Amino acid sequence: MKDKNMLRTLPFFCLSFFCLQAQADDLAKRTENTVFRDRVQANWLPDGKMFWYRVQTGPGKSEFVLIDATNGGRKTAATLKELGLPQQDATKTSALVVELHPTRRTGEDSGLKLINKLGEDVDLFWINQDGEHVRYGGIRAGTEREQHTFEGHVWLITSRMGEHLAVVEGAAQVQTLIIDGKGLTNAKNETKKVESGFKSPDSKSKAEVTKNFIYLNQKPLKLDAAKDFHGPAQWAPDSLSFVVSRCDPVPQRKVSIVDSSPKEQLQPRLKEIGYTKPGDQLPKSEMLIVRAGGEFQRVNNALFPNPFTQSHHIDVTWAPDSREFYFDYNQRGHQLYRILAANAKNGEVRVVVEETSKTFIHYSGKSWRHWLHSSGELIWMSERDGWCHLWLYDVKTGQPKHQITKGAWPVREVLRVDEATQEIWFMASGLRASEDPYHEHLCRIKMDGSDFLQLTAGDGNHRVEFSPKRDFFIDTWSRADHPPVSELRRSNDGSLVCVLEKADASALLAAGWTMPERFAAKGRDGKTDIHGVIITPSNFDSAKKYPIVEDIYAGPHGAFAPKDFDRQLRMHQLAELGFIVVKLDGMGTNHRGKAFHDVCWKNLKDAGFPDRKLWIKEAAKTRPWMDLNRIGIYGGSAGGQNAMRALLDHHDFYKVAVADCGCHDNRMDKIWWNEQWMGWPLDESYKLSSNAEDAAKLQGHLLLIVGELDTNVDPASTAQVVGALQKAGKTFDFMPIIGTGHGAAETPYGSKLRMEFLVRHLRP
Repeated sequence: MKDKNMLRTLPFFCLSFFCLQAQADDLAKRTENTVFRDRVQANWLPDGKMFWYRVQTGPGKSEFVLIDATNGGRKTAATLKELGLPQQDATKTSALVVELHPTRRTGEDSGLKLINKLGEDVDLFWINQDGEHVRYGGIRAGTEREQHTFEGHVWLITSRMGEHLAVVEGAAQVQTLIIDGKGLTNAKNETKKVESGFKSPDSKSKAEVTKNFIYLNQKPLKLDAAKDFHGPAQWAPDSLSFVVSRCDPVPQRKVSIVDSSPKEQLQPRLKEIGYTKPGDQLPKSEMLIVRAGGEFQRVNNALFPNPFTQSHHIDVTWAPDSREFYFDYNQRGHQLYRILAANAKNGEVRVVVEETSKTFIHYSGKSWRHWLHSSGELIWMSERDGWCHLWLYDVKTGQPKHQITKGAWPVREVLRVDEATQEIWFMASGLRASEDPYHEHLCRIKMDGSDFLQLTAGDGNHRVEFSPKRDFFIDTWSRADHPPVSELRRSNDGSLVCVLEKADASALLAAGWTMPERFAAKGRDGKTDIHGVIITPSNFDSAKKYPIVEDIYAGPHGAFAPKDFDRQLRMHQLAELGFIVVKLDGMGTNHRGKAFHDVCWKNLKDAGFPDRKLWIKEAAKTRPWMDLNRIGIYGGSAGGQNAMRALLDHHDFYKVAVADCGCHDNRMDKIWWNEQWMGWPLDESYKLSSNAEDAAKLQGHLLLIVGELDTNVDPASTAQVVGALQKAGKTFDFMPIIGTGHGAAETPYGSKLRMEFLVRHLRP
């Protein structure tokens, strides 16, 4: 009889879900192009005192605005010509490598090497699957950086003024590209030359590095050293010596992935990718100082015996006088980090900076530095006092001279070091007790720690763009519940010149989109505020009871509850299914100080759940329409691990979970991310955080999704969880998405499956 009743209700459920899904899908169409006056892209005139921009004022409508920065004078017109400006400037665009569009697929693990040849800093954004611009920091003028990515991921590079410089899509192989203001120039050929042959600064010598030989001016050097050299040669400024690396071969683990349905053939294809996992052997490079005359000197490695690196090459920075060079040592386990100096004559090494931690040093996010060679000093970022701050070091003595920034708040990003004025410009958060502690503000301080000044004012998250002479900046700020406001401010004191634009979101709200509600509640310690958002459906009725769905991603590398104004389509579309959707950042995530962050150490299974449950319960106390008896959760990647963990350890609270491409066992995932938080050598903590090990504890309704071609998280991690659940006799749902990589639940089919599963079990 039970089965017959189920069959009778199935057609009704399918029809009901179809209607709900149609409503959710329609939200995206209804809310397209419904926010106006939300973006200012300044075009400064040669005098540096005036600029113009074009702003969208409505559907298919815009106006041109001319601003006098000295007094805030404003003129508007339908065309540039009416403003007395050349009309051709209105159509000026930058060359793009590919069309700007959302990331549509996640292929093989890859990377970008970006070389900024402009005279200004640029910003880097990942365009995610929802078309949102996710900022990944900047590339300073005249420098380069490497960015991990995946084949098919789309990246946007902009000037600090917001001008689109180029768009690039990740390829299967690492791409090296030059940012030169004319789109991206492919620099593969140039890079090849740099790796094989590199001229000395005086152009009189040329060193070529191959695996078996080092050539100096085309003659092989007779070195009493093992082979396996790695370039490029890194010349001293005086051209009398250069540094190369060498390393004994280290086998790399290969992960096999079966492409069941390749496009070009009927039969499956086996793919093998290099994939280093926690605990695997890593290269231990040594350095050789090679003289211009051909003799060489080994660098003493006593102070860097066990580096955490997957590279066979060590980058160095030479002192201007060529007496020594500097390099990093991140000891495996991430509890010791050093900046070291090597004597160019005898190869002896000394410590310039040393950081230690009983938990972890966040090397991948908080190891910024700036060399002040003219004064023999170094500005270094450290969390040694419990917060991310800047310190001034004496390079010669290897001792800190003083702490530059101080307080119970973190430096988030350094924008500029002005050696002439002895000033540092940076973004910081948590500066005002009355404001969300994640909101970033522009600040300035003297290198001696004096004259600290917060230059932005609005209660929101700030993004700044400087004028060419840096005497003005455009400050655009917003919140999850506040559309953007763009202001022109003076750089000397942050004073307001004028308000440029206030975004108009009335059409967005009229289309049925609901404004997120920001909410804060005390965490597990009873003292610390946990921050997040609550999203309701467009047809919300406070007299009804709604199931709750949490969007979770507890990766310790960042914080993820929205801080900028955005449509947040994925969460809003789920809300349209009849849910209250929440997203928050519990303890163990980033940007709230070292103690808050350290909760994740050897404890990724925690995922902030003690804080999350308290937060949701507290919200429901004054929101009777939140049904605490029907709570679901979903997430991908680290969020997939988190979502399943909810039904293992917290099934008294969460009843339904959708886990997409989860790194369910940290021993199965990529090394750099997992050893950062779980440490090395591998110990019992890895096993204790494994969803596969704890599969028998499952209670509730679980849907596992995985992309069969996932090269980010080994798909075998999900398969092993499936096997463990089967062995434990558990009932669950499993759906591999064929021909898809990481983020399989964001494909049309995966997204539909997630929606259907949540509706089926939370809205019976």
